[in-house]
Amino acid sequence: MDEKSSSSSHHRLLIVLLMVMLFGVIMVQYVCPSRSECQALHRLGSWFNSGKATGTRVGDSELPDGFQKDPYIAEDGAMARFVPRFNFTKEDLNRVVDFNIKGDDVIVFLHIQKTGGTTFGRHLVRNIQLERPCECHAGQKKCTCFRPGKKETWLFSRFSTGWSCGLHADWTELTSCVPSRMDSREAPRSLPRNYYYITILRDPVSRYLSEWRHVQRGATWKASLHVCDGRSPTLSELPSCYSGDDWSGCSLQEFMDCPYNLANNRQTRMLADLSLVGCYNVSTMSEEERWAVLLESAKRNLRGMAFFGLTEYQRKTQYLFERTFNLEFIAPFTQLNGTRASSVEVPPETQRRIRQLNRWDVELYEYARDLFLQRFQLARQQERRQARERRQQERRRLRGGLRTNQGRQLKPTETPRPANSRSVVTEERRREKPAEDSVASEVPLPDWWDLDENSTLEDYLDNVEQW
Repeated sequence: MDEKSSSSSHHRLLIVLLMVMLFGVIMVQYVCPSRSECQALHRLGSWFNSGKATGTRVGDSELPDGFQKDPYIAEDGAMARFVPRFNFTKEDLNRVVDFNIKGDDVIVFLHIQKTGGTTFGRHLVRNIQLERPCECHAGQKKCTCFRPGKKETWLFSRFSTGWSCGLHADWTELTSCVPSRMDSREAPRSLPRNYYYITILRDPVSRYLSEWRHVQRGATWKASLHVCDGRSPTLSELPSCYSGDDWSGCSLQEFMDCPYNLANNRQTRMLADLSLVGCYNVSTMSEEERWAVLLESAKRNLRGMAFFGLTEYQRKTQYLFERTFNLEFIAPFTQLNGTRASSVEVPPETQRRIRQLNRWDVELYEYARDLFLQRFQLARQQERRQARERRQQERRRLRGGLRTNQGRQLKPTETPRPANSRSVVTEERRREKPAEDSVASEVPLPDWWDLDENSTLEDYLDNVEQW
């Protein structure tokens, strides 16, 4: 009796401890919604959540395997519960467009430097399940992406139409250039085409460091046109940070010290309507007022875009794109935990300087991240509700079939069959699918993924930083 009593007490103690830990994790969500405010607690919460997701043991109690087998939850190491900061309308959050690839609709990809746009651009031309896949040939960067049954393109991007509106054209350039370019490439329409703009954003500090490393290796974007209100800026409006052919070998300090560096707040500038502030003429208003107008314009354009993704959330980006356009990718996106830019050791004071230089990008990214995660959360809720409604309809249909079978007398040659046998099989397949999705998330890059450029992981990481 003593041994049984002691064992029972231990079990009760373990249950109490487990309940306390669960309560603590829940409280962290509400007490410290911001990771920056309570980093230690959030690291603990992330560790606990990852333990639950993999079915690992906490103490002597093993959590059931698959308890949180959701491939999207642990993607970024953040807490499973997201606490919104901004209020958005239903139209802002529910971004599902009626994209007709056989009609006149065109996806336009606004490619911002050092945000992972090259990989995403390759996904668009090589990794989507299409009735008529893009034709991509070895040794050629551009692919031919025609609509089914037509010699017309449905994608305006670097890897389909090239830099037709200029190297890394921004919002101001694309919106004024794309319609005329499409009309010059293809027969004009009696009705205007529908243009769906998309882009990818990245954490401003990581993006800035990545651009510095890119420039340090000798890269330039001299071919960029920066057309605004029908003309490119003069040298006095847009001075250069260097006098030679390039800026190779520049230090991070030199990169930060140039007051004309377009790397500063690049994402805000590229997503805003520059006509609102006199394009590149900075004498029309104060710098503070100018950037405030650009930030609001960038936010407004971002909300109105058909889709945008975030480099730090690859699987969620894939999910939202597929749901927005009703298209599916063949291979899952891969979340890289580190790039060459993230491996650069930057002192805290330098990081603060970078954030200050990119203060408008920091604000834009926080806004974009909040909108992105709210869209993801809403989409998942809608998906679960639709799945629940389908299950309820299936159960009602099966119950109706059961009543019909019970009201009918069996023939002598007939043998009774369980009415819910199909339901059991269906439910078993549904339970197996999440596990299959989880395994799919670990599938390596397929053979068609530019093996010449990405033959090893090191080469792939190098190309990530060559964008």
